[in-house]
Amino acid sequence: MNKMDSKKDIVDTAAAAGTFKTLAAALDAAGLVDTLKGAGPFTVFAPTDAAFAKLPAGTVEGLLKDKAKLSAILTYHVVAGKVMAADVIKLDSAKTVNGQSVAIKVVDGKVQVNGATVTSADIEASNGVIHVIDAVLIPKD
Repeated sequence: MNKMDSKKDIVDTAAAAGTFKTLAAALDAAGLVDTLKGAGPFTVFAPTDAAFAKLPAGTVEGLLKDKAKLSAILTYHVVAGKVMAADVIKLDSAKTVNGQSVAIKVVDGKVQVNGATVTSADIEASNGVIHVIDAVLIPKD
């Protein structure tokens, strides 16, 4: 998955992967598609459809109707700048576009962001990089 066409922006790269349908729908509902198609660069910790499926029943549907809360959650997955895995592992936190920081640590050789494990890193796009995670990050209220 790391050798994707880096001519595509973050949104198109995620859409092409086919495992981010919920994320794509959420970005659309929150009105963030144009932002993540912008110049960037951005680093996105992208939860898979399986990660969204782990949320309690009805959570995703509820969020899709609450644009403000959805936007707060989605921007909590985005860091300004292009932060490759080699740089991520040197950090213990990163400030997100949401304004809150996420905790970063390496456990058994795997990078964790607020307890979510990065399952695939350094998927390059024209305007940044995607790191795939196995859980949805929820900011503090």
